[in-house]
Amino acid sequence: MIPLERIHPTNSLLIRFNGSFVLYWMQASVRSSCNHALEYALEQAALLNQPLLVFFGLTPNYPEANARMYRFLLEGLSAVQTGLQARDIPFQLEMCDPPTRVLELSQQASMLVTDRGYLRLARAWRSRVAEQITCPMLEVESEAVVPLGAVSNKQEYAARTLRPKIHKLLGRFVLPLTARAYTPQPLTIELPTSLDLSDLDTLMARLEVDPSVPAVTTFLGGELEARKHLNLFLEQGLAHYAEGRGGPLARVSNLSPYLHYGHLSPLEVVLSLQEFPESDAKAAFLEELIVRRELSFNFCWFNPNYDSFEAALPNWAKLTLQQHADDPRAHLYTLTQLESAQTHDPYWNAAQLEMVKTGKMSNYMRMYWGKKVLEWTPSPQIAWDILIYMNNKYELDGRDPNSFTGIAWCFGNHDRPWTRRAIFGTVRYMNAAGLERKFDMKAYLKKVNDL
Repeated sequence: MIPLERIHPTNSLLIRFNGSFVLYWMQASVRSSCNHALEYALEQAALLNQPLLVFFGLTPNYPEANARMYRFLLEGLSAVQTGLQARDIPFQLEMCDPPTRVLELSQQASMLVTDRGYLRLARAWRSRVAEQITCPMLEVESEAVVPLGAVSNKQEYAARTLRPKIHKLLGRFVLPLTARAYTPQPLTIELPTSLDLSDLDTLMARLEVDPSVPAVTTFLGGELEARKHLNLFLEQGLAHYAEGRGGPLARVSNLSPYLHYGHLSPLEVVLSLQEFPESDAKAAFLEELIVRRELSFNFCWFNPNYDSFEAALPNWAKLTLQQHADDPRAHLYTLTQLESAQTHDPYWNAAQLEMVKTGKMSNYMRMYWGKKVLEWTPSPQIAWDILIYMNNKYELDGRDPNSFTGIAWCFGNHDRPWTRRAIFGTVRYMNAAGLERKFDMKAYLKKVNDL
């Protein structure tokens, strides 16, 4: 049984009983298991005694996406195809403008089920379809452990205001999701040949995406790969998670790229932790996975200009940064210098190179990375623009609510005023001495150098 709070009708149209199939437009939850939208679509298909068609629209011009992102996505789609085939569920992958193609397919559908996205473009795509579709359309939320609307109806001030609201509801939503059996039925709709996922190199060439940021071998996309990282973390990393938490050498889960692309359900991760005894490490990990991650959903949902310096930050942070915008900077770097890791700070350079080479950076270094760009650029607005640009270009989990919220945190969002100092005003400051006090930074430099 899927909790009703996860199901969001976008219109009040009646089911088209003479439709040929139920359509599931997969976009955010790119996986074949532990997917509430998929299971709900299967349930509706069974009730209507109709076939189910799972559709994914692949657009070659997704904003800011490059070869690194597309390769990871395609690896995930290949895993989806395999997983759905094992369940005898038809899967259609086409190169198209997704909303346009979904509207075309929906003309013969009894109803449309889709998953929920929290960022501006994802919401615009779904709104465009909802405004024009002629059959029922429902969004089913599977990327949050606790559905966003069940927790709060406003932008929360900080994690401390969201945390008790989420904890109060966990018992209602941390529930196993049973995979429904599907009885194959013939599709009567004529479909073009689905894109061939057996040769990803050829498909990548056909997409003609930006090759300037190549794919990484550090992380391969797909739900099976996601579970490998999850199991490795549970076996070797969880017990040590609270030690050097988020530091450059910490035993991290490496799950953020998989959560970003929907290759892994956060609910599956939470359920997998239930067999482990309560501990500081487990509590710290769940805080990041649920409270902090879903705080970012709340931020981006209730502030659709989450990537705007003017709109994203609280007034106190903007005011104090503006008051200190003209403070002298001991070091000033251009975008080119920053992007190529040519600063005086070996720790920052290592973090930048780690991101460029692997597509990922540890949480603590990501905070330090952002704070230093604020310190080394001519103005807070320029720093903001550079961080958004580099994060979205290199991070596998870039263009994500967590990423945008993390950058905004570097400028004071979801934080409080601290001691006033040059450049930062009362926004929290970080320095290299803090890194050296907390972590073995020589070992970190060696780790990155060995890459």
